[in-house]
Amino acid sequence: MSEPGAVLVIAPNWLGYAVMALPAIAGIRHHFAAGPLIVAARASVSSLFTLVPGVDAVVNADAAAIAEANPSTAILFPNSFASAWLVTRARVRERWGYATDMRSGLLTRAVGRVTKPMHQGEYYQHLVRELGIATGPLEPALSIPAHAVSDARALLVQHGWDEQRSLIVLAPGAAYGKAKQWIPSNVVRLVTDLVRDRGTTCVLVGSRGDMATTRAIRAAAPPDCQPCVLDLAAATTLPVLAGVISLAGACVSNDSGAMHLAAAAGVAVVGIFGSTNEQATSPLPHASVAAEVVTNPVWCRPCMLRECPIDHRCMTGIDPARVLAAIDRVARATA
Repeated sequence: MSEPGAVLVIAPNWLGYAVMALPAIAGIRHHFAAGPLIVAARASVSSLFTLVPGVDAVVNADAAAIAEANPSTAILFPNSFASAWLVTRARVRERWGYATDMRSGLLTRAVGRVTKPMHQGEYYQHLVRELGIATGPLEPALSIPAHAVSDARALLVQHGWDEQRSLIVLAPGAAYGKAKQWIPSNVVRLVTDLVRDRGTTCVLVGSRGDMATTRAIRAAAPPDCQPCVLDLAAATTLPVLAGVISLAGACVSNDSGAMHLAAAAGVAVVGIFGSTNEQATSPLPHASVAAEVVTNPVWCRPCMLRECPIDHRCMTGIDPARVLAAIDRVARATA
């Protein structure tokens, strides 16, 4: 049980959003410097917060675990009624968050809804500023432990990495839906160019749901390239994935949690955006690290649909040569 005065953060439910909340959480940590900072999170993202400086404990996002942690204040990043009801059932005295989803009656401090468009990371920072908490740069930061990096290195070597070759990480999956997925055949063309022309080893990462995509990409690569296309989908924990990314020169990703994790790890990022809005969820790089967003500016994007009802032109129109040039630019700018 934590001592009285602990502050609890209810984390966003998805990895990318959890990463985008880190700058706001850093502000909370600085403001409540004297007491413990606890994060309540779903199992799918909880290990992220073990990598976050200043987080003292991570607990399950259930009423029993929160009640046992005994926080005096809970700050809610999810907009849902369920998150407010959760901390109410856990008998947390102070419950702060946005006045959304008909939950104002459950909050002791309710911040008015934001009406103007803003980046999701800024949205979280706006909440804590309205609560009287100063915020710093919109720059998520992780502290990846040495054992996670060494485990990542060992896993890469086990899968055939020659440590003399540079690494590029690619996250070609699309948990949200196929509309935000760059065309897998174009990923094949990109990894072929990276292996043959840049002498790079390409690492495909993703969740269990991405395994069919990553396997198909590796199988479609030319036979001479396949030894340098490593498939780690579903083969890593989140800390080890962060370790793998930290060893790379750049990460190429659809709009996904992996993209945001790479930016927080201090790695150059090329984010490929189709159906989703880069103004709201673009990667948040460190000050000395480059990030670039690649889009095809067609009339119908960003539609925010899971599946394209027409011809997926927002993604089919992004040529691998454009992405390769973007990789070269962010790598040069970060070196």
